[in-house]
Amino acid sequence: MTQVFLAVVLGVLFTIGTYLVLRRDVVRVVWGISIISQSANVYLVTMGGFDGLAPILSGHGGGDVAATSDPIVQALVLTAIVIGFGTTALALVLTYRVYEEHGTIDMYELGGSR
Repeated sequence: MTQVFLAVVLGVLFTIGTYLVLRRDVVRVVWGISIISQSANVYLVTMGGFDGLAPILSGHGGGDVAATSDPIVQALVLTAIVIGFGTTALALVLTYRVYEEHGTIDMYELGGSR
């Protein structure tokens, strides 16, 4: 039951992100990419497993190794979250700069095609 719930949540997140990426507004495109990135992180954590304890709480050699979560996946996702935050902030600053220069953030008006 938990796997079905997580699959539905991931599907909804990817759908929302894809919907936002296909919009004309640059800010919505940036947020759509951010949502897709975060949903990929949720997918990685889900596939990495989170059934057991964190490795630091399981003890030093005395705990059941099979019942601990994989710390590599958690470290990878934490790194991806930090990098995603930085790239989203950069994209939003560049979007603001484009708005200052051109007075619009509509992709069709910026591209010159109508």
